[in-house]
Amino acid sequence: MPVNGYLRYVALGDSQTEGLGDGDDVRGFRGCADRLAEQLALRSPELRYANLAVRGRLAGQVRAEQLPPALALRPDLATVVAGVNDLLRPRFDADEVAAELEAMFAALTGQGARVATVTFPDVTRITPLARPIGHRVVALNDRIRQAARRHGVVVAETAPHPVMTDPRLWSADRLHASPLGHARIAAAVADALALPGSDDGWTRPLPAGPGVAPGFRAELRWVGSFLGPWLVRRFQGRSSGDGRQAKRPTLLPVTAFVEELPSSPR
Repeated sequence: MPVNGYLRYVALGDSQTEGLGDGDDVRGFRGCADRLAEQLALRSPELRYANLAVRGRLAGQVRAEQLPPALALRPDLATVVAGVNDLLRPRFDADEVAAELEAMFAALTGQGARVATVTFPDVTRITPLARPIGHRVVALNDRIRQAARRHGVVVAETAPHPVMTDPRLWSADRLHASPLGHARIAAAVADALALPGSDDGWTRPLPAGPGVAPGFRAELRWVGSFLGPWLVRRFQGRSSGDGRQAKRPTLLPVTAFVEELPSSPR
C-alpha cells in the first residue's frame, strides 16, 4: 500500500457496485463503491477510481467482462462483489459461483492488489418470499470466506449484523440497497480495510422507527411491481444490464467525479 494511501481503486461487480438504489438513470448512480472511493480520496487526493460494474451480471460474466480490463488498470485496491444474480437463478451452484469469484481474487492479488469483498445478508429477512433460497446465501457466504482466506482477501462481514436487513437500508424493490444501505456497505468495507477514520458504527441498529413489516397487500404490490417484471425478463432471456456499459471504465480523479453527482438523500 502506498505511504499516503491507495492510488488506483477499481470496482468490479453487478448492480450493487454500479450503485442502483442510490440515484437514478437520469442523475446517475452513486452507490457503495463510489462512497468508498470518496472516503479513500480524503486521505489520498491523488486517487484514481474506475467502476467496471454492470447491473444484472452473473459472477462468470463479471470475471469474463470485467477482470481483463481491471488487470490492465493495475489497481492497488480492488473490490469484487458478485453472486446475488446467480442466487436468483433456478440453476445455482455455490461452488461454481465461488470458483468465479476466487479466480478474480487470485488474479488481482497475484498482480499485487489489495482485494476486498463482502458477505451477503439474510435475504429472507428482507423479502419473506425469498425463503426458498435462504440456504443458498449461507452456502455462498461460506465459500466466499474460504476463497478469501486462501488469497488474503479482506471480507466485510455484513451477513451477521441484523441492521443490514433493516428495511430502511433497502430500496422499494428489496433487491438493491437504499442510499443509507449503500453508505453502510461502504462503511463496512472501509472498516474491514481498517481505513483511517473508519469504525464499526455501521453495525449499530438504526433509531427506532414506525413499524415497517409488509402486510399481505404490500407483498402483492411488490410481486406485481418488481418480482413479476423480473421473472418476465428471466423467461425472455433478457437482463436489466443488456446493452449497458460500465459507467466509469477508466481511472479518473474522484474529486472531479463526485462534484458531478447530486446530493445524496438524507
